[in-house]
Amino acid sequence: MHLSEGVLQSSTLLVGATFAVVGVAIGLKKMNYEHLSLTALLASAFFVASTIHIPVGIGSVHLILNGIAGLLLGWSVFPAFLVALILQALLFSFGGFSVLGINLCVMALPALAVHYIVSPILKRGLQRPILILAGTLSGIIGVGGAALIASIILIFNGEAYTDLIGLLLVSHLPVFVIDSLISVGVLLTLSKMLPEVLCKNERIS
Repeated sequence: MHLSEGVLQSSTLLVGATFAVVGVAIGLKKMNYEHLSLTALLASAFFVASTIHIPVGIGSVHLILNGIAGLLLGWSVFPAFLVALILQALLFSFGGFSVLGINLCVMALPALAVHYIVSPILKRGLQRPILILAGTLSGIIGVGGAALIASIILIFNGEAYTDLIGLLLVSHLPVFVIDSLISVGVLLTLSKMLPEVLCKNERIS
């Protein structure tokens, strides 16, 4: 859900940029370069999924897949998503450079939350019910967290945007479902083809 340029206060943009810089720095420091190909793959998936979007007010509705990326990458989602957002701004004018920090935080902070909340669930084993639960939570927390952060940002930027928050949340209800289904599918597939990725995902961050 890219927030558009020209709608946020400069102080908000500065705070977002600060958090983004810190997140990217930590992400680069913690990145396991043995899993660089996985990081690139998930960044590409995020890029493609969020490129197909529908404008809604001053934001947009699209698949995010930040939850499953956060689950597998941890802090590395910050540099991974940064590259994707920069390319989207350059190639398609989605979001913009002034709101790059804010949009990165909207996408990456919930992804990081997924990593710390859902990763312990995978440590219980790779049985099908556990994978379904982990994938569902990844979609719900990832999309829900992004919607929540975007809503809070709009609330603190004036009453002019409060009417759009309800529209933003309602329009993302289908995304909750689709993101969760895709996340479940990814986990089920990895459990059969690359179970070591799930068993060691806590080391990636």
